[in-house]
Parts: sequence; C-alpha cells; structure tokens
Amino acid sequence: MTEKLIYGIQQIGIGVENADETFKWYAKTLGADALIFDDSNEATYMAKYMGDKARKKRALLALNMQGGGGYEIWQYTNRKPSKPKNEFRIGDLGIHFPVIKTKNILATFNRLKGANENILSEIVVDPDDKKSFYLKDPFDNILKVKEFSSFYADKKNDFGGVFSAVIGVSNIDESLDLYAKVLGYDTVIYDKTNFFEDLTSLNNGNKKFRRILLAHSKKRTGGFANLFGESQIELIQAIENAPNKIFENRFWGDLGYIHLCFDIKNIQQLSKECSAIKVPFQVISGESFDMGDANGHWGYIEDFDGTLIEFIETNKVPLIKKLGININLRNRNPKKPLPNWMIKAMNLKRVKNFK
Repeated sequence: MTEKLIYGIQQIGIGVENADETFKWYAKTLGADALIFDDSNEATYMAKYMGDKARKKRALLALNMQGGGGYEIWQYTNRKPSKPKNEFRIGDLGIHFPVIKTKNILATFNRLKGANENILSEIVVDPDDKKSFYLKDPFDNILKVKEFSSFYADKKNDFGGVFSAVIGVSNIDESLDLYAKVLGYDTVIYDKTNFFEDLTSLNNGNKKFRRILLAHSKKRTGGFANLFGESQIELIQAIENAPNKIFENRFWGDLGYIHLCFDIKNIQQLSKECSAIKVPFQVISGESFDMGDANGHWGYIEDFDGTLIEFIETNKVPLIKKLGININLRNRNPKKPLPNWMIKAMNLKRVKNFK
C-alpha cells in the first residue's frame, strides 16, 4: 500500500503529576472512562526530548465511547514534572487546548457549573457561529467545550471526546503546508484577523490575532475512523505581541499538553510526505511498539514551531486480556471501518467504579 490514511485525532497527550487522579477526573467529568491501556514501560525512544536519557513513566489512554479522540495521561514516575516557565497566553507557540464536543452546550455548561467546576467564561459565540465556553481542569489545563453534531454513539452523557485542537503558530501560511496539505485539513471554515470577543476571558485574549479553522474535505474511513469522527484544527497567530514557546526549556511529559496524536495507516508514506515539506520525523519506533497490551508503529514530528505531533499506526488493541481477545488491525482492509460490534465491545474497558 502506497497511500497514507489518516483516521482521525486519536488523543491529546497531557503531562501530569498524578495519573490516577487525572484519569478519575476526566472519566467522571468528561465521560472519558474507557481505559484503553495502562502502560508503565520505560520511555526510551523520546530520550532526545527528556534530557537525552530514558525515563520511567506511566501512561493511560482514556476514551469517551460516544466518539472523538481521547486523552493520553502521562506521568513521570522518577522525576517531578516542571511547570511552564511563563504564564500561558493566547497566541503562544504550542498546543493551547483540546476542543471537546457536546451535543447540548447549555446542559453541559449548567451541569459543570452546578458541580462547581472551574468555568472560565460564559457561553460565547465563535467566528463560525458555534457556541463554546472555556473550562479549567483541577490540574491547571484549559479545555474548550464546543457544540458539535458528529457523535459515534448517543448515550445519556452530553459530552463526546476531542474533535479539535487549538495550536499557536508563528506563521499560519507556512503551517498550512503541514496541517492542510499533509494532514488533510484542506477546508477553510474561517480565516479572520481581528479582535475576538470569544477570547476575552483568556489571558492575552484582548489582543489582535489571525485565526484559521480547518476541516477535512475527504471523509475519514477505515479502522477506528467512525469512532474518532470528523475533526478540525484551529491555528492561531499573535499579531500584536511576540509569543512565548509553551514548552521552551522543558521536557516532553512535563505539565501541560505535550502532543497531538493522529491515528494513521502507512507511516512510511507519511514520513516521505513530511520530509518533503521539511518537517521530517524526529523519532520513529522500530518494527513494532508495545504500549501496555496494545501495539503498532509510531513516530513524532515537530511542526514549524516545534510543537510535537504524534502518529500511531495501531496493529492490536486488547479487549479482554485474560481471554486473549483483541482487535487485530494488521491484516484488515485499511479502508474498511471496523464493524460497530467490535468498537462497541471496547465498552468492556470502561471503568465504572472509582476508589
């Protein structure tokens, strides 16, 4: 197979101090209660981003089975992760926050407000006329909640998973070579330079920015594409101030949003396309990786501003470890979506009781 396929946003990585407490909050509050893996293998391939040495870590992948990407909750187990050097400002270089979908934004807002969660704004209207609001988790990470109609399953919870990410860049036109041409976000929903009322509740949000919201014109198909669903990317560029780099002089895995991850097929072809636009893979796994009981191939690039983008080509996802029952993707038609019964079987990995 010579064609690369991008199935969707698989997850956003979050560096934390306590993986158990973080998973509990994301599971109970955001509905991301399917624990796909819980891995404590030593991180070796990413040594160049961790002070040039392997590090002990724990990583959990939490999914909301109503659809959308999940959260890779990542914790160092042999060092204390560092905080950002500077207070986060809109327009800084790196991942600002994930965008989480809701089918009923007013119900979501009222429920979180009633639970005394740290809501940062009232419901606002984005430049695409969709409603949203900002939330901060108990670990100082900002999340954006936005109305969106594409859901895999229709359950009682109004939340889905991650369907977009907001990324600060220094030059939107240059960044489009990666996000639009290679990653397939080739449809412009808006491209505006202005002052934006929907940002004013956030630090630096009263400045002028250029913002471009991108979607994909081609329907994602194959593998877990139906579960991950439609997705978008928003790039934001500071106009009035010089941005800071969010992860400057810090390690991958330190506190905050450490990477954005896409589920893909044919990592070798993707590597060629990334090299052609001068964003070559910085790290690429061997023939196969093991992440807990899941395995496949993976690699990382840096976008033009150094933001880490991960790509995972999944071979196997375990369903019932004791019985050896797995979802095996290696020999399947890569353009054929997994059957619904197989995806729904992942509900067996949902955690229902919390200590």
